Amino acid sequence: MAAAIEIIEVVKRFGATTALESLTLSIADNEFFTLLGPSGCGKTTVLRMIAGFEPVSAGEIRLFGQNIAALPPDRRPVNTVFQHYALFPHMSVIDNVAFGLKMKGVDLAARRARAGKMLEMVHLSAFAERLPAQLSGGQQQRVALARALAPEPRVLLLDEPLSALDLKLRQAMRIELKQLQQDTGITFIFVTHDQEEALTMSDRIAVMSAGRLQQVGTARDIYETPLNRFVADFIGETNLLPVDVEAISQDASRVRLPGGGALTVPGTATPGRHTLSIRPERLVPDPAGPLKARLERVVYLGTDLHLMTRLQDGSGLVVRMQNSARSALPAAGEVLSIAIEEGAARLLAD
Repeated sequence: MAAAIEIIEVVKRFGATTALESLTLSIADNEFFTLLGPSGCGKTTVLRMIAGFEPVSAGEIRLFGQNIAALPPDRRPVNTVFQHYALFPHMSVIDNVAFGLKMKGVDLAARRARAGKMLEMVHLSAFAERLPAQLSGGQQQRVALARALAPEPRVLLLDEPLSALDLKLRQAMRIELKQLQQDTGITFIFVTHDQEEALTMSDRIAVMSAGRLQQVGTARDIYETPLNRFVADFIGETNLLPVDVEAISQDASRVRLPGGGALTVPGTATPGRHTLSIRPERLVPDPAGPLKARLERVVYLGTDLHLMTRLQDGSGLVVRMQNSARSALPAAGEVLSIAIEEGAARLLAD
């Protein structure tokens, strides 16, 4: 598949501070691609450089094969949807959507027709003549999306556009955004610190930390096979256990677990102390399990129950169980034997 955006060994410095260190990424045409990481990791800086709001200190950014370093923002075929929607309060909804087309010199009839089509796409045709203040937060978000899509950009940049919405609305907008990307065929580059947003919408995710790329892959790749401790800990919930690698085969390692049990896990590492990642849902109380842990408390989360346990070496271990009336829960203080689903444990690079 052709690349929409190629970021080639890009460095970004702000004075003596290096915000991005030699970032290389390729984002495919018609892909929903997410830059994910904590505040300050450099993800928004990447977006601003693609848009042309920040110059590149070193390296290249190519848009469909063209080096765009010399192009000003208004000549790049990209549009941005910001966290704060920046709608014009004195303009009607349809005039807000048509504004970019007006700046491009599109005649009145054509731009209103295009704006009307965009409002239909985001299910806001009935609100065309209202002012932004007369809309809910979710409706304003959709107006901002329609405005950004109206000039038919080849790439749409989205800078944490859902963060100001309440939980229910964010969940609904995730579905709408993904559907909108599929309907338009436009490359979406989405920036967020919210792992759930990234996992539910993205074709691929780039996890970033401290200006460096940590891992790129599908949601399943990132969640199931994290490459290092940061990715495992940042994406979802996980148990990080100290283990000793004792033996290595061609594609697996034999590790000694806290408390003395042994386990063969995918991947290889040099003999010695390493970290093992195990997702809480991949653990289950089982008399034959190799882990021995004392139950400290049960946390009720509605759909799930978290068994908060402690291993013999003092390490905490969380076991997630589906909430069911058929499940008999152990009592606090009880020592449990816990099994690990086959293939679920991952050795991590620290």
